[in-house]
Amino acid sequence: MRFVVFLTVLLGLISSIIAGDFFVKDGDRVVFLGDSITEQRLYTTYIEAYVLTRYPKWKLTFRNVGWGGDTSWLRQRAHPDEKQLFAADESAQQKMVEDSVGRGLNRDVLPLKPTVVTVKFGMNDHSYQPFREDIFRAYVRSQGEIAKILKERGARVAFLTPQPIEDKRADPDKDARNESLRKFSDGLKEVCSRQGATFVDQFDPYMAIMLRERAGNPTALIGGGDAVHPGPIGHTVMAWAILKGLGAAPMVSHAEVDYAAKKSSASQCEIANLKVADGTVSFDRLDESLPMPIDPRAEASLKLAPVLEDLDRYELRISGLPQGTYELSIDGEVATKASAAEFAKGLNLASQAGPITKQAQEVLDLVVKKNNQFFARWRSVQLYDFPAWVQSSETEKQRSAELARLDQQISETEAQIDHARQPKTRHFELKRAGQ
Repeated sequence: MRFVVFLTVLLGLISSIIAGDFFVKDGDRVVFLGDSITEQRLYTTYIEAYVLTRYPKWKLTFRNVGWGGDTSWLRQRAHPDEKQLFAADESAQQKMVEDSVGRGLNRDVLPLKPTVVTVKFGMNDHSYQPFREDIFRAYVRSQGEIAKILKERGARVAFLTPQPIEDKRADPDKDARNESLRKFSDGLKEVCSRQGATFVDQFDPYMAIMLRERAGNPTALIGGGDAVHPGPIGHTVMAWAILKGLGAAPMVSHAEVDYAAKKSSASQCEIANLKVADGTVSFDRLDESLPMPIDPRAEASLKLAPVLEDLDRYELRISGLPQGTYELSIDGEVATKASAAEFAKGLNLASQAGPITKQAQEVLDLVVKKNNQFFARWRSVQLYDFPAWVQSSETEKQRSAELARLDQQISETEAQIDHARQPKTRHFELKRAGQ
């Protein structure tokens, strides 16, 4: 019965989202801060692709500064003495946290001048063991310090819980490590309440899906990666939960054609040149945005979570067709086949074939390219530590020149992204299958 309980929680979380109040706004500079799961550049890329395709006119930048093995006290960036950190009294711990978090943010986040930061820690913080109060104290204090510093610098902050660990067992909710992560997530919610930051829970939605799948197969793995690092499937589920938690809207656009009346209506798109005759329908459609692209490696995620229903509704409804099966083509490419009854009910074409989804996929591919370029710039050039025996003003000049070259490369890719994410007028044609 545990999976039923978790599904109930999941539905409650989803229904609590206030539509139309998306966390990201036009003009934002978004930074993703986190550990190796963020460094994977998967859930962050999917979130970025959603925003870029859904709001093609917005001016936006995204940067990922995830670091494998990192924690909320920014272990990998400031290297505090963790034994002392966990054992310190409140005053001493606060000073250590201020130093560690301050140095890490000043190096990797604040120079990017973010207006939005998502923060995803907890997996390494809990140290992969049953709950420890001493570590938890440092975690809560460090997350609070991150919120304080970022808010003082004018950034809106969203704290993301970790997803659960996914070992092959029928009762992942009883795993002592997941019980610890649950307590860390509850503590994070309290931090957000005190700091006025946004709290996004992906632990419960992910766990609900895990328990549902384990009910049929006790060793089922949904993420497609290892126990800690999901693959594209798990990261798509994560992106779904996070975007829902940030108030993302489901609708791309909706178009309707009344075959009998030879009329059309539309929302968030324009319909022109409608022609209806002899069991065929054709029209031109210009959308305000593109569907969210789905990583081809993550198509299985669409059976795990209602990603398309909740985030990616690119709809077409054609009523009054004579009975039969029909083939829909877009710009001459077959997109789908369906019955007259199915068209009358309405289809979601977000994941169907054709030039629209190809265009959205092009955006995703370019976002992947840009994010890899920035990662190489940041980790391999900006933070590269020259050995003492070669350090000189000349090596720093070479670093500066390489940074400038890579910045230009990133800028060019972002220009390609901005071009690729603009919707185009597409020609739709519906005819009986086999004609």
